Amino acid sequence: MSLLRQPLLLLARSAAVKKMVSTMPVSAGIVRSYVPGETTESAVEATAGLADDRLLVTLDYLGEDTLDADQADATVAAYVDLLHQLSARGLTRSAEVSVKLSAVGQFLPDNGHKIALENARTICRAARNAGTTVTLDMEDHTTTDSTLSILRELRKDFPETGAVLQAMLHRTEADCRSLAHEGSRVRLCKGAYLEPEDVAFQDRLEIDRSYVRCLKVLLAGDGYPMIATHDPRMVEIATSLASRYGRVPGSYEFQMLYGIRPEEQRRLAERGERMRVYVPYGTEWYGYLMRRLAERPQNLSFFVRSLISKK
Repeated sequence: MSLLRQPLLLLARSAAVKKMVSTMPVSAGIVRSYVPGETTESAVEATAGLADDRLLVTLDYLGEDTLDADQADATVAAYVDLLHQLSARGLTRSAEVSVKLSAVGQFLPDNGHKIALENARTICRAARNAGTTVTLDMEDHTTTDSTLSILRELRKDFPETGAVLQAMLHRTEADCRSLAHEGSRVRLCKGAYLEPEDVAFQDRLEIDRSYVRCLKVLLAGDGYPMIATHDPRMVEIATSLASRYGRVPGSYEFQMLYGIRPEEQRRLAERGERMRVYVPYGTEWYGYLMRRLAERPQNLSFFVRSLISKK
């Protein structure tokens, strides 16, 4: 199954396959397993249900790589609306938002970096007014320097803004050391993008080893680690390291994707761990879906069956 990962990640960028797959209703099969809906209302309802199970949430309005300024503005407006609705439902104690900078203008041809920064500021301001926070999602390695630069600017006014680092990149252990300071929220994940070998580990075992090294840096530091993994072994290692470094529950958290290992999510919450679920929503679910299939290619047969059944 691991041989399917690269083809699936390549398909994530295929416009032709996207057009075919996007004719599926969002409620179909595997899409519904990973994305609760296309609307803000569906995202808020999913958040309320997770909060009832004592789970925390981070919400991602799906979309990336936009080269359209109007689309970037629409994404900002969607986040502001989401934050207003979460606040109105009293859910901002449990929920924050995750933002991809490429969705808010990072790749625009004229002043993309500056536009993304200003748009991210607008979302951060709306989040603070609603009583919650923002985490900047990390994308492929070509965006890392720009994203960390925008993070530094945002933290001047919004020091609560979270960062994401990907253990598969060679540079990430050093980035962890730079960000493991007091007040710094850092989500550590393995990475879901197809990266070249000159910048990223290719072997699963090497990625796991990097993840553990980065975990040690973050848990030994003064920041707030957000441990994003579905790997049972990594959860066990993280729990052991947290104890070794004197971390008490509440000084770090676990994170998992919506629809993946929900029973484990509830188990961690029931034993007193902070457990946050990453909830994506919106119409631009295709790229996200293909990366999830790449992580778990055994889901591909279910996905193919759902495509056939729509005929």
